[in-house]
Amino acid sequence: MTYTLDRTIRDADFETVDERTRKALADKGFGVLTEIDVKATMKKKLDKDMAGYRILGACNPGMAWEAIGAEPKVGAMLPCNVILRETDDGIEVSAIDPVESMMAVDNDELKQIAGKVRDMLAEAVQAI
Repeated sequence: MTYTLDRTIRDADFETVDERTRKALADKGFGVLTEIDVKATMKKKLDKDMAGYRILGACNPGMAWEAIGAEPKVGAMLPCNVILRETDDGIEVSAIDPVESMMAVDNDELKQIAGKVRDMLAEAVQAI
């Protein structure tokens, strides 16, 4: 079972993939609400070195509106996280699969909304 939608980019550096990811998300109606530079945080807090790792908290306002309308507590599971991570093979981009992340919620309407969001995120990941 996989819980992310993944793609490895081999033809660009970390910052270029970040820019391409943000554009692909924006083209599908997602904004980046939060950003965590995990590499910098681990260095600052633990004095540990690691490869590039960034978490982008992406949100499509229309889909968030629908999801919250269907299940008010779903906000605890938002926004949809997208990670960028340096690997030996290139820059891996992984977006959460909303269908998998909502499996614990017994709400058929929410599951339908999650399916739409998954499709939108999958298209964004493939467009990077």
